[in-house]
Amino acid sequence: MDMDMDWMTAPHSMGTTIMALQYDKGVVLGADSRTTTGTYVANRASDKITALSDNVYLCRSGSAADSQVVSDYVRYFLNQHTIQLGRPPTVKTAATLVRELSYQNKSFLEAGLIVGGWDKYDGGSIYAIPLGGTILQLPFAIGGSGSTYVYGFLDQAWRDGMNKEEAEDLAVKAVSLAMARDCASGGVVRTVIVNAEGVTRNFYSVDKLPLWHEELAPQSSLLEFNEVEPMHG
Repeated sequence: MDMDMDWMTAPHSMGTTIMALQYDKGVVLGADSRTTTGTYVANRASDKITALSDNVYLCRSGSAADSQVVSDYVRYFLNQHTIQLGRPPTVKTAATLVRELSYQNKSFLEAGLIVGGWDKYDGGSIYAIPLGGTILQLPFAIGGSGSTYVYGFLDQAWRDGMNKEEAEDLAVKAVSLAMARDCASGGVVRTVIVNAEGVTRNFYSVDKLPLWHEELAPQSSLLEFNEVEPMHG
């Protein structure tokens, strides 16, 4: 019997939902946790929000290998930058380095990235660097395969001047909406909040996420579904 085994040689990809939102005192970054190899879920609890420095974080989508190597290079350069200047890097500096690497290697990389963080010069700021190396400063940014399902929702729901709780609730809601519709997004929701006080990481397991239309509640066993009839030998 022939079986389609293309997933065994497919590259690891983060068919993903990533996002970042500005609020009145900082930024909130959010992401799902599913990493795929073709149609196979290679990792259901990966962390797609990577620290570039103590005050700047990177949301990664696209090829896992490509986005990881970009983040590794930028983290190294920012570390040297911090030592030379004696102060933390600005978000703009980090985003410019990400953009430079993405643009100069655009023929080889498949990575859509979002840089978000806080510094004393610009406060909370967000930069989107999609495929090709364009850089866009935005009040909110979304990326990955799940982003197509929530563009309209965020256009309607985001507003200037939100507080921290409102921004994080919106990020969790938007990511969970995308996870409900996009088969390449799933797992848990992770958030990172960056402001003048520092960084807070939060984790939302599947049973803590809202359920949307036609979604089934999480179960520990298929036998817990009422519709499942017992098998007879």
